[in-house]
Amino acid sequence: MPCEHDGHRKRLKARFMKTGLDDFEPHNILELLLFYSVPRKDTNPLAHRLVNRFGSLSGVFDAGPEELMKVDGITENTAVLISMIPQLARKYLEDKTDAVNAISGFDDIGTYLMPKFVGRTVETIMLAALDNKNKIISCSIIAEGENDHASLSKRKVMEEAIRVGATRVVLAHNHPRGFAMPSKEDIHLTEEVYALLRTVEIELVDHIIFAEDDFVSLAASGIDFRRK
Repeated sequence: MPCEHDGHRKRLKARFMKTGLDDFEPHNILELLLFYSVPRKDTNPLAHRLVNRFGSLSGVFDAGPEELMKVDGITENTAVLISMIPQLARKYLEDKTDAVNAISGFDDIGTYLMPKFVGRTVETIMLAALDNKNKIISCSIIAEGENDHASLSKRKVMEEAIRVGATRVVLAHNHPRGFAMPSKEDIHLTEEVYALLRTVEIELVDHIIFAEDDFVSLAASGIDFRRK
């Protein structure tokens, strides 16, 4: 027998097929997504519970699976599906920007790196390695922390730069719950990394800090980390 909610599901899918998500409310987006992990049930109340619990659509997607499963009606399958969304977005955006061959300025490297922080809810530190023509050799995570802090081994930065044969590197990290402004600790760390890399003739050209859809380049901001 047809489910009583089949008609509503068909209408919501048809609405998406016609107009996309632009005119959808947050709970409508979740409701549609939940169709694929919650069969033959009304997903509207569950969508509302999620938004109420986490405060926003992004809050729902940023919640970890364990937190999601504390919401009545959220199974492991549903928690996995929801948690995949920001990571799928990151992989999509990375794939779109990984075609960049060379960096010509601060905005280029910021634009290249920004997608790599999408959906990351803990502080993550990355190292982008460049050759002498500013071509990107690699970009790797060199430290991850808990919540808003990650400890970085300066020697690990040097070892990774040497391992990939970099001539120049860019350090990058995120402020998951803050602003894209460098702290005194960020500047001091940058000075120390710059000084260490100089000993092996590798140049640290910038340190970029990301927060949501914003980023700040220390080099472009005129912060002199090359004094040592």
